Amino acid sequence: MGKGFSDKGQGKALGEAYFLTENVLHLAQDLLGKVLVTCIDGERSAVVISETEAYEGPADRASHAYGHRRTRRTETMYLPGGHAYVYLCYGMHHLFNVVSAPAGVPHAVLIRAGQPLEGLPVMLKRRKMDKIEKRLTAGPGSLSRALGISTALDGEKLNGPKIWIEDRGIHFAKEEITAAPRIGVDYAGEHAQWPYRFYPKDNEWVSKR
Repeated sequence: MGKGFSDKGQGKALGEAYFLTENVLHLAQDLLGKVLVTCIDGERSAVVISETEAYEGPADRASHAYGHRRTRRTETMYLPGGHAYVYLCYGMHHLFNVVSAPAGVPHAVLIRAGQPLEGLPVMLKRRKMDKIEKRLTAGPGSLSRALGISTALDGEKLNGPKIWIEDRGIHFAKEEITAAPRIGVDYAGEHAQWPYRFYPKDNEWVSKR
């Protein structure tokens, strides 16, 4: 399974309180090793989260909610933590984010990559691939497609039955985590250089620039 990753069986879904923290940087790091599970059209699949990006709401030029921007799309970000924020990028990629903080504070964590754990055959089918490769679930668009995540799940609570996150006891110490600039946010100026992207050191299941 790779460094620090093992299938320890079905764990316990994270409760709403877990996602209500306003420290989105901590949450983005703590989500590493958590298990993201979907059950779409009766087909279950899961990955161990291996790469995240934090978006710090109104103060973050890279965030959709920068300057308290509110649009039809971003309203989901203002829900209480523990909801899915899924938006369409370039008209083709469905990107999945975890909403965090109390209602009205639009913090979010983009899930960029994961290591396949369950439902490999259905993930390969969704990605139209015939063998496992890193590109299967590395990159936020690829990850969402493999897990069957689309904008139909926007606003869904992260406690099932379609999508949820479990703690299976996989944790990383701070010194085991790499912090780097986010990808694809050059429009954010100096904020694009903030080290808000996180992944376990030496992990292969990470998206490429």
